Amino acid sequence: MPKNFVLDTNVLLHDPRAIFSFADNTVVIPIYVLEEIDHFKKELSERGRNAREVARRLDEFRKGGVHLSDGVTLESKGKLRVALATRPLPDPIKGSQVADNLILGVALEVRDSNPSEPTILVTKDVNLRIRADAMGLTAEEYDAEKIDVEELYSGNAEVDVSAADVDQFYADGSLTIEKNGFFSNQYLLLRDRENPSHTALGRFDGPTRKVSPIKKLREGVWGIRPRNKEQHYALDLLLNDDIKLVTLVGKAGTGKTLLAIAAGLQKTVEEPIYQKLLVSRPIFPLGKDIGFLPGDIEEKLNPWMQPIYDNIEFLLGFSKAEKKEGRSHQELIDLGYIEIEPLTYIRGRSIPNQFMIVDEAQNLTPHEVKTIITRAGDNTKIILTGDPYQIDNPYVDSSNNGLTTVVERFKGEAISGHVTLMKGERSPLAELAANIL
Repeated sequence: MPKNFVLDTNVLLHDPRAIFSFADNTVVIPIYVLEEIDHFKKELSERGRNAREVARRLDEFRKGGVHLSDGVTLESKGKLRVALATRPLPDPIKGSQVADNLILGVALEVRDSNPSEPTILVTKDVNLRIRADAMGLTAEEYDAEKIDVEELYSGNAEVDVSAADVDQFYADGSLTIEKNGFFSNQYLLLRDRENPSHTALGRFDGPTRKVSPIKKLREGVWGIRPRNKEQHYALDLLLNDDIKLVTLVGKAGTGKTLLAIAAGLQKTVEEPIYQKLLVSRPIFPLGKDIGFLPGDIEEKLNPWMQPIYDNIEFLLGFSKAEKKEGRSHQELIDLGYIEIEPLTYIRGRSIPNQFMIVDEAQNLTPHEVKTIITRAGDNTKIILTGDPYQIDNPYVDSSNNGLTTVVERFKGEAISGHVTLMKGERSPLAELAANIL
């Protein structure tokens, strides 16, 4: 049975291609949605870009010689039309000029005009869904890119094998695993069925179906040694030059940023694999913003990038006396080994031969992450780190942000790898707070 989907403004601002996501059903855009979208078209932001894209797509349909009020046929054999309410709004929203109520009125009129076809209001506004339900209208959330963060791909698993298999793995340096559901570059803990303490750590290769030993790190990386198996997995990914995209997810204090910066310094300062370590992060304040900051771009960035500076200086291991003498992270910046910049001006750039870290990537939209990854030039490695439960961007959540989208879309790709870090290593207090607060 064909259905009618009435789209709210926030759906199109979130995904301008949403009009193509409803198969062969009818998509209805209330004219009041277009009025709201018009307010955002001048914004130099993701919302502004999406607003302009929606307007361009609708204008292309209009050029086909068909009135949008009559409906146009989509490639999916569905229909798209722009509608407005032609009768007074029902109680209790009668006489209201609030956009949400006007959109609700259109949805109610579409439902009443097509009693044989289900009508569904699609919105990301939870309050509007509640009001629609109270008035007897079916309402759903737009979740084309929704990912259950509780079921997010972890990047590692445990496998019960025989004692002979573990011994063979150590002796031959590999072990073939047939008939499995593992992904390329997934890390496996091989555990002896009879003796659970008899184990081995390895990385699975999809095409050959073999598990290979992970990199041994007896000397550590810039003085950092892995404290648990997930950190060991993460460093193995970060130090593997064949893997060009790495995602690290974990709660506060698990070592995501520290491990990434340590590996980046190793690959740029110690091993001249990359020309430069480029570190960036989106600019979103925690709590109420303090307003504009004075100074040039470097001075404006200092408060936002301080967590990065702290990690670099921790790795450099400066003593109190050296800090009093003025030694800091600035030395590596002056030598050209490190560049720290905002993501604001990345569009249009090409970034070759660099080890690029994007911290707090959970605050980015899927489109913004796509923009970043497509900047990667020849021999560039990109690391995305973040915690889906610590989001400051009001327009994304734990299920539809850029970080979780990349984790799910790239799992199994030979050029990428992912690890979820579980245990906090910052301090016992930080670990306890992360778990109970």
